[in-house]
Amino acid sequence: MLMSSVAAPALAEGPTLSEEAFESSKQLYFEQCAGCHGVLRLGATGKNLEPFSKVTAADGTVTETGTVKLGQERLERIIALGTEGGMNNFDGILTEQEIKDMATYIMMEPPQPPEMSLAQMKKTRKVYVEEADYPTEPLHGRNWENFFVVIERDVGKVAIIDGDTKEVLVHIPTGYAVHVIKASEHHKLNEPENPGRFWYTMGRDGKMTKIDLWQTPDKMLVSEVTVAYDARDVAVSGDGKYIIGGAYWPPHFVISDAVTMEPLKVVSTRGVNTEGDYVEEARVAAIYTTPNEPTWLVAVKELGQMWQVDYSDIDNLRIDKIDTARFLHDGFFDPTGRYFQIAANASNQMVVVDSEERKLEAIIDTPALPHPGPGANWNDPNCGPVAGTTHLGIGTVTVWGNDPEGHPDNAWKVCYETETDGPGLFIRTHPNSKYVWADQTLHPEPEIQQSVQVISKETNEIAKTIQVTEDEGSVAVHFEFNADGSEVWVSKWNRSDSKEANGEIVIYDAETLEEKARIKGLFAPTGKFNVYNRSNHVT
Repeated sequence: MLMSSVAAPALAEGPTLSEEAFESSKQLYFEQCAGCHGVLRLGATGKNLEPFSKVTAADGTVTETGTVKLGQERLERIIALGTEGGMNNFDGILTEQEIKDMATYIMMEPPQPPEMSLAQMKKTRKVYVEEADYPTEPLHGRNWENFFVVIERDVGKVAIIDGDTKEVLVHIPTGYAVHVIKASEHHKLNEPENPGRFWYTMGRDGKMTKIDLWQTPDKMLVSEVTVAYDARDVAVSGDGKYIIGGAYWPPHFVISDAVTMEPLKVVSTRGVNTEGDYVEEARVAAIYTTPNEPTWLVAVKELGQMWQVDYSDIDNLRIDKIDTARFLHDGFFDPTGRYFQIAANASNQMVVVDSEERKLEAIIDTPALPHPGPGANWNDPNCGPVAGTTHLGIGTVTVWGNDPEGHPDNAWKVCYETETDGPGLFIRTHPNSKYVWADQTLHPEPEIQQSVQVISKETNEIAKTIQVTEDEGSVAVHFEFNADGSEVWVSKWNRSDSKEANGEIVIYDAETLEEKARIKGLFAPTGKFNVYNRSNHVT
């Protein structure tokens, strides 16, 4: 089990499950549902899933609601078919019996999950390659700065692919369903040694692994440690000395030694939100290293706060808590590295934080559920420097100005919106490209899920719709350019529990938009991270 706890009692004369079905549903809920709805089912990006809850209208009217009121049949239908509000369908992921059991499970009281101490974390640390055995130069003779580090989500692995030769060098075992991978980056104040060499993964099960791209493929996994039961993000300090892992449960972040992976400090994120209410499940979503300051930006989802954590003295940790909006999720920096732009899903807003002044800079209203993923910055002929986001709730790309010094009249204002065929998860571009790429993964129709749309930076219109795959059960998702921006890599992800290597990465010419190659033999590839682009802040 990835997450243990005491089984919850059934409601009096209410829904019940066998012990086996309850444990199975608890695990599936953790794997598939907790990210959006919360371990305690209080809701965030997804709706509240408590058996009994109340909704208070603007006029003070209180309405009784909850999963019990929805009932077994309605819940099964929602789980199977998804919703127009951004929840995907699970009829191709869960069996009919699993859907039936899940509907029953969420009508029962949620089990209380356990805590995790620093001592527990330290016991999980494993070292596969000692620091004394780290090579002083790459051992494989390859162009490692054009490697791609690729999440193979459903099998708990990361693939390392040579971007020049398109060879899959190794499948590295990591934590369950890795969500994010981060590397040491070039930094204005404290340049780390060999930026981009070491990569750190964060699995949904809270396991962090350290990867050394200078090793031979069989030795690239050098160490690991578990810092939570449910987690999402990780980042490396600008000097390369520390890593920070952010957790969904327990709600905390952990600072570890970047060399040894030894956990050093735990900080709880439970607290009072922007409306003055105490929040038990205040989860850490995105964490990013500020390129110009000795700090991390930590998004505390349910509090609606960005915490700017100064790592220059971790024994006397300085944390500036910046009130913003809820529920904070994915974000990215502007090209200067000063302003961090992050989606507040439930508020339908993009939040902008000034990392130099450590304060809120602006809030931009957008259509439903913005979700930029790693984001995109580019130059628009009318508005100057801009950034953009896709949306979970609507087929739209929203673009805003982000150059307050050079183009103050357009800064933090919507420049334009481009309508797409469906809602999506990711948007990406490159300074050498004349296009912006957006996926449509959350549209209910397979044909649209399996295609991506390419938007012209010059006209702001869709230049081409590309059908990436037509295989049943697969979708097109996530983009990454190679180091020089001449290629775009797109994932063909099979939405299933298949243990077969049936996923692919489809490579397109960034200029002609024609397909160049397919890399096969991958397990549900999702996020792809080019070493040069990520370590040099290329968005």
